[in-house]
Amino acid sequence: QVHMVESGGGLVQAGDSLRLSCAASGRPFSPYNMGWFRQAPGKEREFVAAVYWRADNAYYADSVKGRFTISRDSAKNTVYLQMNSLIPEDTAVYYCAANPISTSWSPREKETYDYWGQGTQVTVSS
Repeated sequence: QVHMVESGGGLVQAGDSLRLSCAASGRPFSPYNMGWFRQAPGKEREFVAAVYWRADNAYYADSVKGRFTISRDSAKNTVYLQMNSLIPEDTAVYYCAANPISTSWSPREKETYDYWGQGTQVTVSS
């Protein structure tokens, strides 16, 4: 079992930056692929970014590519999402998720993640 807690959300203006953090506890952190998803009001939860457990490969949604960067620090059991050049369309609740490497993984498919955080709100004003 992995327990994850997101932090770092807030209210910012368009063009600003935020860094989200997701701290994991429980079983060892390293054997998990990690992802970030977001959900805006009235919309489906969508993929944002994901990182392979060895941190040597990352994946991004087209809408955030070039603006967002996912990273992980296995020593701190933490995954980060650096968000730059924020736009109002980035407004959503952001969730981190973990996929055990012993199971199949499609980075962009939320159904392949077993553990989820409670979410952190990001609001970008124009």
